[in-house]
Amino acid sequence: MYTKNFLKILFVLVLGSVLMGCQTVSTSPAENGRLSVAATTSIVADVVQQIGGDSINVHQVIPNGTDPHSFSPTPRDLSQISGVKVVFVNGAGLEETLLKVLKNTVPDATLIEVSQNNPLIEGHEHPHGDEAGMGETHTTEGEEGHPLDPHTWTDPNNVMQWVDIIVTELSRLDPAHQQMYQKNGEAYKNQLKEADGWIQEQVAQIPAENRKLVTDHLAWGYFAKRYGFEQIGAIIPGFSTLAEPSAQEIAALEEQIRSQNIRAIFVGNQSNPALAKRIAEDTGAKVVPLYVGTLSDSDGPAATYLAYLRYNVNAIVDALK
Repeated sequence: MYTKNFLKILFVLVLGSVLMGCQTVSTSPAENGRLSVAATTSIVADVVQQIGGDSINVHQVIPNGTDPHSFSPTPRDLSQISGVKVVFVNGAGLEETLLKVLKNTVPDATLIEVSQNNPLIEGHEHPHGDEAGMGETHTTEGEEGHPLDPHTWTDPNNVMQWVDIIVTELSRLDPAHQQMYQKNGEAYKNQLKEADGWIQEQVAQIPAENRKLVTDHLAWGYFAKRYGFEQIGAIIPGFSTLAEPSAQEIAALEEQIRSQNIRAIFVGNQSNPALAKRIAEDTGAKVVPLYVGTLSDSDGPAATYLAYLRYNVNAIVDALK
């Protein structure tokens, strides 16, 4: 009798486990009726989510707070995007290494570069012969072999062009929700236009002679061009964070900071600030953290792209006005 009761109890426990497992599978993103897509950076993921709303699941490849230039995915990162229909990427050379991995991991997914219609800024020949301080790293190049700046999102007008690309692709994959994607896209573009106007109003508080940017790497070219700044120098004189500045380059930058009375060095919060702090101590400038290639976590000050713009603009204006 004891054996029969034990077997009954064991059967109930096993059956319960199986049923619980079935419940977990039924609520997974791949089977809840939503379109499953992926996006490389948190910024791209947020823009895609704003357009897709509740009709899509967005799987973000690069974690928040991670430098997209140097990110190398783990098997767990890649397993989360298996089976997606499309991967939205920034493009313009930002995720050069990651894209090669994605093409092998999700060969059936379409890779969509959201920056494909943005007019890209070209870099210049590096004094030591490397392209814009990029060293051995690989970056998309312009017609004359110069590297191209991938940080297109620092100008919200470029992101407006992203919206059209994302709407088109989501509508192709999920035509039943095309009208909703178009409506969300137009609403989001209106928010981006409002953000652009707000940025111009805030920047107007900064005297023209103070609108000079020194950064950890050359990430703010599109912002500078749109809002009347001059990006006069960077600790790493290139579009990637992967290179190492020479002692001569650091000395030249410090002299430039002193001679032009630069008040702040803007450093991405995913970068190591040690070198920036040393330069600040040498020159009397102050280090100001910004979000560059990543959003904050959901409870942080830059949890969405629009919040990212507000946070960075407020920090820049407060430092230079």
